[in-house]
Amino acid sequence: MPFRIRYLAHDLELPVGEFIVGRGPECQLAVDDPLVSRKHAALHVRKDGVVAQDLGSRNGVLVNGLKIDGPRELSPGDKIRIGNQEIIIYKTDEPRSSPLSDEEHRRAMQTIGGMNVNEIHASIEAAALDSVGDGRMNRSETSRRFQSVRLLCGVADKALAMGKPDEAERILNALLQGILKRSKIGQRPKDGVAEYAALYAARLAAATTKGLWVDYVFDLYGSLHKVLPATVIDELYTVVRKAKSIDVKLFRGYVEDLRKIAPQLGPADRFLLQRIEGLDRLLGGS
Repeated sequence: MPFRIRYLAHDLELPVGEFIVGRGPECQLAVDDPLVSRKHAALHVRKDGVVAQDLGSRNGVLVNGLKIDGPRELSPGDKIRIGNQEIIIYKTDEPRSSPLSDEEHRRAMQTIGGMNVNEIHASIEAAALDSVGDGRMNRSETSRRFQSVRLLCGVADKALAMGKPDEAERILNALLQGILKRSKIGQRPKDGVAEYAALYAARLAAATTKGLWVDYVFDLYGSLHKVLPATVIDELYTVVRKAKSIDVKLFRGYVEDLRKIAPQLGPADRFLLQRIEGLDRLLGGS
């Protein structure tokens, strides 16, 4: 009976041996999540069982809601949480080792339910942004809807992996624009959402070479008056070499605004500001 994991809309078979989960491209399961370390966790797979282990990650590994301190034997149905990602382990009698096909990707797309742009906007605004005034959502409702947002991003990840950047852009556009729109009118994203949005925008910039997605990153964080996280800055140092027609004026305006608040920043944020300033020489030819 082979073991599998269910992640977002897809099932992945676990081969016997070591299965690494993290943000790094060398991982067997690479995820885009600012809360996930480059090599976050390992699944040690045997014919008769699977053991989960934290690889010294920053935010730890949870199994069924409890943080693990050492190797943890898993049972079918166990839920593993790594950053914002949930992975479920199970057994099956039907082994499958073939890669994700176009047909499987199409079926995964159907999980979104054929939502139109307005429906996506409504879901994003409810899930990813703080409510204003009286009608705040309870925690379980927020979690349920944000799970739908992560599913949307996961399908876009598959489109990018299959070399379909235009499809990924179509999937993510409403999500990202909804977050930016609300940020600009003072409705700040919930914890981690801005970083998540900026990382996906940077991925789109790399895949499509469109400078407008780099502009999105500076526009979003400029509206929040916040320093970009290290994970996003790392992405930008690669992306700005590829993207075309980046709005250098927008970037420099963002940097100038950060310089005004620099005396209020701690040492870590001042270091990040220096790294952001370093992008200027790479943007000179954009």
